[in-house]
Amino acid sequence: MRANYDRPVSPATSVGQVVAPGGKGAPKKLASRHITMITLGGIIGASLFVGSGNVIRSVGPAAILSYLIGGVLVFLAMRMLGEMAAARPTTGSFMEYARVGLGDWAAYIVGWLYWYFWVGVIAFEAVISGSILHSWMPGVPEWVFSIAMMLVFTVTNLVSVRSFGEVEFWLASIKVVAIVVFLGVGVLFALGFWPGASFSLPNLWEHGGFAPNGVWPIIAGVAIVIFSYFGTEIAVMAAAEAEDPAKGVRQATTTVIWRILLFFVGAVFLIVVIVPWNQLPDPQVEGPFVHVFTLYGIPAAGAIMSAVTLTAVCSVLNSGLYSAARMFAALADKGYAPAIVAKRSRNGVPVAAVIASTLGGYAAVIVNFAAPESGIFDFIMNSAGLVALFVYAFIALTQIRMRQRMSKEEVAGLELKMWLHPWLGILVILAVIGIVVIMVVSGEGTRTQVWTSLISVAVRAIFWPAVRKRLARVRAKRAAAERRE
Repeated sequence: MRANYDRPVSPATSVGQVVAPGGKGAPKKLASRHITMITLGGIIGASLFVGSGNVIRSVGPAAILSYLIGGVLVFLAMRMLGEMAAARPTTGSFMEYARVGLGDWAAYIVGWLYWYFWVGVIAFEAVISGSILHSWMPGVPEWVFSIAMMLVFTVTNLVSVRSFGEVEFWLASIKVVAIVVFLGVGVLFALGFWPGASFSLPNLWEHGGFAPNGVWPIIAGVAIVIFSYFGTEIAVMAAAEAEDPAKGVRQATTTVIWRILLFFVGAVFLIVVIVPWNQLPDPQVEGPFVHVFTLYGIPAAGAIMSAVTLTAVCSVLNSGLYSAARMFAALADKGYAPAIVAKRSRNGVPVAAVIASTLGGYAAVIVNFAAPESGIFDFIMNSAGLVALFVYAFIALTQIRMRQRMSKEEVAGLELKMWLHPWLGILVILAVIGIVVIMVVSGEGTRTQVWTSLISVAVRAIFWPAVRKRLARVRAKRAAAERRE
């Protein structure tokens, strides 16, 4: 027996199509291989290839623990999301569950914040991709490359969900191959079995110890690495548009822990073993992966990792646009955004939502290049900084609430089930609160993220009364139409 949280949403209607599975006119959905690679490579980005260097330089070898603790919190949040998604696969996922479990206000807040976050990420990744391409071809301005990359992935997302999946499959494949090579050679190098290498495990406790700067930086490091994992929920959203949604959800949520352990914790472990933490170059000069690949003796390591980083950036740009568009369309479906945004093409693509999401990205890119001193671009990026934490807190609150409303039979029928309910959910909520407190007291940079993020929440809260009134009118019209039918 499947849990009946509200009115179940079928995989077909969740993407705006009411067609017989596989029938004429049915949009092509994501295949199992697409979900597999989105699941494997979706969270591998520049935050790992470059950003991990900053964490290691500030925490020391104990950065392993920062990544491990952050990974456990994300795993628990994903497990809770998986419980709800397996019973009710739908695009918009946690926004829809927040509506059912907590009410319209929660869905409105978390949905709009999530869309806002990805619009900022789209702009940021476009700027980064433009910078990388400009370094290869200095004669072309960065903004030209940034706009070009935006156009490429706008078209990719407009064609069909299948085209998004196909592009993401190959971009993610490159990232996964790069990590696998890094890990495979790294193990041999650390053990002294690679040419020119020596046994380097003592780097874990030499050079000041395992936690040379004390315990506090380890905890503060969690507040940084938690954002590296944001994006795992994309696989659950994409699973709703898969050929087998239930299988996709199980696959996305049950494998997240070993993906985190292998790709993030494993990679960071090898970096601190191979290179003394206090000898790691500044990531702005040379990223940790480039530095280690150079130690491996791999020719043109810098050029290779630059290309891999570009694919990672493009992957995030591609999947970020997908996520923003699906969330925007889901908001419109429920009446939290203009109805036109919910319209889909014959292929099931929310065209207006894709275009609207890119317009925000184009605007942010133009502002960054036309008025870099205005601070507008920085505000957009900072004000979306806590969205990951807000989403995890909403997921935990929603899962706790929805489980409380279920019968024993419905709980027994869950295909995926959160362990130790509700205590692990409460743990996630307390951890989110703790991370926010740490960000407030850690320094000016993270403190700015907290306050600007709270401003973005306040702005949306101001508009909620007007949205609520409009929502009541929309639902009254829909109810009247249903009665006439």
